[in-house]
Amino acid sequence: MDFTPIITQLWGTLGWLIPLAFLAALLKSPWFKGYIGEQLVRPFAHLQLDKQTYRRLHNVTLNTPDGTTQIDHVFLSPFGIFVLETKNMSGWIFGSEKQPQWTQQIYKKRFKFQNPLRQNYKHLKALEATLDISPEHLHSVITFVGGSTFKTPMPANVTQGIGFIRYIKSFQQPVFSEAEVNAMLHALQTGRRAPTLATHREHVQNLKRRSDPTAERQCPKCGSALLVRTRKTGAKAGEQFWGCSGFPKCRTIQSL
Repeated sequence: MDFTPIITQLWGTLGWLIPLAFLAALLKSPWFKGYIGEQLVRPFAHLQLDKQTYRRLHNVTLNTPDGTTQIDHVFLSPFGIFVLETKNMSGWIFGSEKQPQWTQQIYKKRFKFQNPLRQNYKHLKALEATLDISPEHLHSVITFVGGSTFKTPMPANVTQGIGFIRYIKSFQQPVFSEAEVNAMLHALQTGRRAPTLATHREHVQNLKRRSDPTAERQCPKCGSALLVRTRKTGAKAGEQFWGCSGFPKCRTIQSL
């Protein structure tokens, strides 16, 4: 019996199913959701933030002592520098300014995610080092897109939808001249990593390495190995952290 027609028909069916399965997986991936969230912000920023006043950069990857950090959006203006982190999430959101992790609830399922204010803090420190400016002129802004609902009180700089526009425009006291804004824009344009797929892949690898407690790390100050240590006293007794093996000569510490 000749099975060729059956095999041909089966192969033709699989030829459609495999790409569809791949597309479905891509659409559900955290990367794609994050990408869509970032793209949703751009047209509103373009329409409602005057481009002569607010110079904007998107998808900015900067080198850091422990690898790289990727910033969704940076708005440079005479009124300060605004660092915007986008979250494309649905469901109920629970969290507070000082909590290490926030909670997303969809029906009866709960998911933990990093406090975006803490996530954005590293972005601010990278910009502070790159531009050599006072941290008081750097402003962290978070916006949630995707139909989520806050179920706990949020700080003023944690917004929904285009709420980030109102927050940014609430700053009206000039702190930089036009020349300073242009100089900072040039510094970021030349100091950022090229926005390529290779840069993104390297950044993802850096994230995986930093989240691996067994990964080897170096002290950004003296170059010695960083070791996992445990606080023995104080209010944070029992908490683990990265501490420099050169202690007490070097007292560098980093959060796990």
